Amino acid sequence: MTFVVAVSGKGGTGKTTFSALTVDYLVKNTGKAVLAVDADSNANLDLALGTEAEKTVGSIREYLTDNISRMPAGMSKEVWVETLMQQALVEEKGFDLLSMGRPEGPGCYCYLNNIFRRYLDIMSGHYEYVVADNEAGMEHLSRRTTRGVDVMFIASDPSVRGIRTALSIRDLARELKLDIKRMALVVTRVRDGLPQNLRAIAEEANLEVAGVIPEDEMIRDFDEQGKALSALPEDSSARQAVNRILDGYLELP
Repeated sequence: MTFVVAVSGKGGTGKTTFSALTVDYLVKNTGKAVLAVDADSNANLDLALGTEAEKTVGSIREYLTDNISRMPAGMSKEVWVETLMQQALVEEKGFDLLSMGRPEGPGCYCYLNNIFRRYLDIMSGHYEYVVADNEAGMEHLSRRTTRGVDVMFIASDPSVRGIRTALSIRDLARELKLDIKRMALVVTRVRDGLPQNLRAIAEEANLEVAGVIPEDEMIRDFDEQGKALSALPEDSSARQAVNRILDGYLELP
């Protein structure tokens, strides 16, 4: 069975940092196959993971839509999609990365989109763990076909507005009737612990607080230098906080 972790939140909350450290945690602690999915159209999970995604599922979809008449003779649409999709998969030591790019628009070729969705579900089933870095609107999650999410972490900065945005994301997931078994709040860039008023807002709205991640200058330094977060030292306060959160939520072999 594939264990699926989704990370959502508005831009600037550190969700991509959390996603990258989650991938690194799984690689180092499980030895199992991990698929990282960058489902944010403002894609930069590849940089946080120390790699580069040259193609996205969105760019391949657009190419196929514009060139459907050029499909090789004797090849089915399913095989053509699978062949080109492999070009978007970045293979690294311990994990693979798939960048989604822009979600399909209203004018996209529906039959082709159905093939893409089905293939993505089949592909993710080949991995023990999937970590998806999502936009707050969760466009890609809402277009999944069969595979549910075991836990979704919603990232927020330590502000009332941030917590209320996180609650809106939780409510949107419910409105979309997404198959998510568990949702929890992660508050990032915290100084001196989570203020009680912010914790109270989440708890009164029945959104469990998974934990907090302290402000960590090492993260800022790594971002400025474009360094992979896998190289973040074990004594990094942010890494240690992420590890504690994941210890309580992820099923390890």
